[in-house]
Amino acid sequence: MQKKLIVQPIKIGFVLATLCSAFSAHAWEPTKPVEMVVPFSAGGASDQMARSIQGIITKHNLMKQPFIVSNKSGASGAEGLLDVKASRGDPNKIIVASSSIYTTPLATGLPFNWRDLTPIAMIAQDAFVLWTNTEAGYKKPMDYIAAVKAKPETFKMGGTSSKREDHMITTMIEKATGAKFLYIPYKGGGEAATQLSGKHIDSDTNNPSESVSQWRAGQHQALCVFQEKRISYTAKVTDTMAWSDIPTCKESGLNVSYQMLRIFMMPGGVKPDEQKFYVDLFKKVVETPEWKTYLEKNALQPEFVSGAPLDVFLAKDEQAHREIMKAAGFVVTK
Repeated sequence: MQKKLIVQPIKIGFVLATLCSAFSAHAWEPTKPVEMVVPFSAGGASDQMARSIQGIITKHNLMKQPFIVSNKSGASGAEGLLDVKASRGDPNKIIVASSSIYTTPLATGLPFNWRDLTPIAMIAQDAFVLWTNTEAGYKKPMDYIAAVKAKPETFKMGGTSSKREDHMITTMIEKATGAKFLYIPYKGGGEAATQLSGKHIDSDTNNPSESVSQWRAGQHQALCVFQEKRISYTAKVTDTMAWSDIPTCKESGLNVSYQMLRIFMMPGGVKPDEQKFYVDLFKKVVETPEWKTYLEKNALQPEFVSGAPLDVFLAKDEQAHREIMKAAGFVVTK
């Protein structure tokens, strides 16, 4: 006698619950507070960005665990870079970084390479502006450069640290024009802005976010922006000017252009699903209205890049910085 095969019905709810359970078992998210390392002092552009993103994540409840911003600016940012490098495999620590991931090792011989870390995403590129004290009376960059050339090495150019972005731009100006500055390094752009307001320096090349308050207050004059195209934002920031009203340095006769990436990274040796969590997190951050407002307020160019395209970008950007620093004599010889 042939036996009948009896098939028991499986409830759809049970299947869905099983699938969800399996998915949850493999999905990763932080189980303790996440440290966001800022390798610069408080008040600078990186610090402002980190704290703004911290607020966005909290407001929109984008993750269960809190972000804790930690400033580790020692040795021109080397402290922060080495701290994250030493935290290999720790998914509860990330770093907000900039071009210092190339410039600091090249200038100091620091045992660090951006490949020691795990890139999460580049979320923007930042501009640099040639700022002077408004009371100095300069309206055009070449008028200021002419004054500097008339009295070599007496005009003080302030910037964040030595042999980094601001110092590089200063040497690029000198090479393009023949002007000679006395470069004064500070711990961060906030300090440089304060020194310019107090007339302790004659100019700086701060990011827009580092000097927007002084510009709005009428203390600082924006002579030109060091990028190929004008900043796109058209809303008035001062009584008379928007970011888009600042001419590029090139169109003003100063043939210098430079932009800096804004990127988040985590230690090396982390798992793909841990990396993916943060990629997805920052995708959510950049879609919020608060982030779009932050971009416009601080004149940042939005640009979200992750995965293999980001690795390609970093390799090319690293080589470009190596060439600039070689020309400036900033690369340490071993």
